Amino acid sequence: MVQYKANYSRGVLFQFLILSLLAGFLAIFNHEFLINFYIKNQATNTGYIVNGSIFGLFLLGVFRIIVLLLSYSREENALARFIKNVDNEEILPTNGISKKSLIHNRYSSVLEISKHNVAVNHSALASTLSATESTRLSLPRFISNILILTGVFGTIISLSIALLGASDIIDSVDGISGMSIVIHGMSTALSTTATAIVCYLFFGYFYMKLTDVQTELLSGIEQATTLYIMPRFTYQTDSMLHEVGNLVRALREAAEVMANTQADFAEAGQNLSALTGNNADSLMRLSGDIEEIKSLLRDGFRLSPR
Repeated sequence: MVQYKANYSRGVLFQFLILSLLAGFLAIFNHEFLINFYIKNQATNTGYIVNGSIFGLFLLGVFRIIVLLLSYSREENALARFIKNVDNEEILPTNGISKKSLIHNRYSSVLEISKHNVAVNHSALASTLSATESTRLSLPRFISNILILTGVFGTIISLSIALLGASDIIDSVDGISGMSIVIHGMSTALSTTATAIVCYLFFGYFYMKLTDVQTELLSGIEQATTLYIMPRFTYQTDSMLHEVGNLVRALREAAEVMANTQADFAEAGQNLSALTGNNADSLMRLSGDIEEIKSLLRDGFRLSPR
């Protein structure tokens, strides 16, 4: 029996929905603070650009994660359907399964290889599938790696702006405008760092769950290949020896049954021969008795002998 979580991706999507609703509720509840922190009193557009870039990158990665989770949900359903078809002993286990699914491609690959009378290298198939699927995570992996760096980049830019404001304070007699730039730079540095950290925590968790979903699905496919697909089309030395051993054992049992049957037939023949001899003796005695009865009747009625 294949051991895998059939609805793992749906569970992750449900977690994403719950956490998104919770984050939206907190954002609405603290909207005044967020407006003051991110929008109001911005001396430059640096905060808008950096925070917007971080949030846009975060949304792009989240969209890609959702697409992949939905795709893996369909793959899990296809694998479950394949296992159900095998348990129902259908002639073609891929009935009702999309031809684009991973389990359908695996079954077709093994079938095509077996047609050429070539040994199926399960390890090569598993490595190829794992490498192919890992490329689908390139964008989420990239975003997960650079989210913190974008926050650091925004902090560096903001501190540079603050240093420019400090330079204005030193160079000018009236340093009020320079002080506002310094405060703005420090505020932007904090906001970009906070945005990057919050986005990284949320995105990093679901990126980790996405890799878990992928690992669980690939594990289920490899188990199904080992238990249900490979035995249909491949014959290795150990399996052939096992089959020959079973055949010899079955032939030995059949020979013993035939020997016992032959002994039973021999015993039945002996019993039949003895019964035939007894019937012959009984018939001879009966014939003698009939002749004696005839003789007595002939003498009693004074009949002439024939």
